[in-house]
Amino acid sequence: MSTMNPVVHFEISGDDKARMVKFYQSAFGWQAQQLGAEMGDYILVQTTETDPATSMPKEPARINGGFYQRTKDPQYKYPSIVIAVDNLNESMEKVKAAGGSIHGEVQEIPGYGTFVSIIDTEGNRIGLMQPNMR
Repeated sequence: MSTMNPVVHFEISGDDKARMVKFYQSAFGWQAQQLGAEMGDYILVQTTETDPATSMPKEPARINGGFYQRTKDPQYKYPSIVIAVDNLNESMEKVKAAGGSIHGEVQEIPGYGTFVSIIDTEGNRIGLMQPNMR
């Protein structure tokens, strides 16, 4: 049996990020941290208690996420998940061999790892992350 790669993060796009933050804080008690322009004004979202040393959830089976500005690209219209992988390059090859494609360029996410978006066989955008701490 091959290793299963866990879902470690989610992403939701929106037209008004401040309105999104207010909604999720009010409805679910989530906390948000606005990142700067160098990170695309991305908003980190905590849905559970997080270890400050690792930025990872303290309890197993819980994930945090992020909000980003919706664009005209239809792949960025709907919520997405991020899957942790041990080797990003090998995983990208597996995605292509299984009928998926790579969407965009590989990016280094400072303090977290290396990231790329893929498109699965059904047209869904999914993130792959090779975490620094894995």
